Amino acid sequence: MSKTADIRLPDPSRWKALAFIALAQLMVVLDATIVNIALPHAQTALGISDANKQWVITAYALAFGGLLLFGGRIADLWGRKRTFVVGLIGFALASALGGAAQNQGMLFGSRALQGVFGALLAPAALSLLAVMFTDARERAKAFGIYGAIAGGGGAVGLILGGFLTQTLNWRWTFFVNIPFAIIAAAGAYFVIREPSGSRNRASLDIPGVVLSALGLVSLVYGFTRAESAGWSDGLTIGMFVASGVLLLSFALTESRVKSPLLPLRVVLDRNRGGVYLSLGLAVIAMFGLFLFLTYYLQVVRGYSPIRTGFAFLPMIAGMITGSTQIGARLMTRVPARKLMGPGFLVAAVGMLLLTQLEIGSSYAGLILPAQLLLGLGMGTAFMPAMSLATHGVEPRDSGVASAMVNTSQQVGGAIGTALLNTIAASAATAYASSHAALGAKNPELLKLQSMVHGFTGAIWWAVGILVVASAIAVTFINAGRPSAGPVSGGSGSGDTEGVEDEFKIPVVAH
Repeated sequence: MSKTADIRLPDPSRWKALAFIALAQLMVVLDATIVNIALPHAQTALGISDANKQWVITAYALAFGGLLLFGGRIADLWGRKRTFVVGLIGFALASALGGAAQNQGMLFGSRALQGVFGALLAPAALSLLAVMFTDARERAKAFGIYGAIAGGGGAVGLILGGFLTQTLNWRWTFFVNIPFAIIAAAGAYFVIREPSGSRNRASLDIPGVVLSALGLVSLVYGFTRAESAGWSDGLTIGMFVASGVLLLSFALTESRVKSPLLPLRVVLDRNRGGVYLSLGLAVIAMFGLFLFLTYYLQVVRGYSPIRTGFAFLPMIAGMITGSTQIGARLMTRVPARKLMGPGFLVAAVGMLLLTQLEIGSSYAGLILPAQLLLGLGMGTAFMPAMSLATHGVEPRDSGVASAMVNTSQQVGGAIGTALLNTIAASAATAYASSHAALGAKNPELLKLQSMVHGFTGAIWWAVGILVVASAIAVTFINAGRPSAGPVSGGSGSGDTEGVEDEFKIPVVAH
């Protein structure tokens, strides 16, 4: 195997391409939360039962989380630009179907289709950035913007969802995706020029596709079911056992097949593995917080949907500042672990403040500073994580490496919502039982106090999870400070251990 210098010049339209890639990423991320605020209205309009309403969220999560690895591999096989455009068009059509839904089956089906096409375009978007931005300083800026959107898009979804639901109706939380998708697809078609020679044309690993999809679907559904049926439910336990068996079989299959869906070299590298694991844990904490703060502000404090959305603005501002002004500026000066570790700790401090929540807590005195710290910490950590997750892989593996980032986020979000909500519900029930005397005098007050007690109990767990994420980032990730020179896809070994300036090796394998 010979190695030659990578003398490919940067794409002159790369910054224009970034705008359309960022727009598509915003659409996918905000869609994960925009429907949450509209769900009660959609449930009433379509006559969806309380038992079935979870499928509006679950259908999307199952399809998206289960097919992300497949989507990443398709991007490597078809080409990232083509996969990106197809994903956008399909997402727009699925959104139109959801907005026009006349019954619950039509709505559930549209959400599943959104997940399928989201699994195509999300890894294609990130891998396009990875192969288009080859200069380390430019790469830092590009991933700073991408990281801010990935971190803050969920909160943007809460604002937009509240505004559309309150001023128009719930159907517009679906229809709003259509102009996003059309603009991003048209821009991508005319602007993006994917570098040649970066496709992986090996045959598709069908056993890997089936095992990974079934394993991830079982895992996501297990956590989702635990939220409603409990951890001791037979089907919940069965889903976790099935997921373990399927994912273990997947790992064994990938170690033996000629052209694996997920080359183990992608995840066994300590830097990328550390990113996937720490990012997944951080998202567990963050998605749980979105849920608790939304309920606290609307149910306990009586905020309207629009006011609730705007109440999340400090977190968005913190994420954008942390990602573009701290992470992007320092990424080329310090190792990634020195941004990710402290970033997650700052977010943990913000989360720690929220353990002091009470029914009458001051927004300006407690919630606002907590959100700022959370946003700054997450934004600072997300930026280098997004960049490092695809660094050092061969160009032909960039799609599946990108899919792993999205997989860790999607699975983390599903786990966070189910795990922390279950903890909160148990804590609330225990509090209500031990304060039965108060309930006899003022049942409404006991209900609110129990709810807030449950939230703070679960938030303590979120603090611990963020501390663990910080420890993993500092322990596993040892990639050195990137230089300002060109960045390549790497030689394929993925081994950056002990290399202080790993980005200084602009070589590709032939």
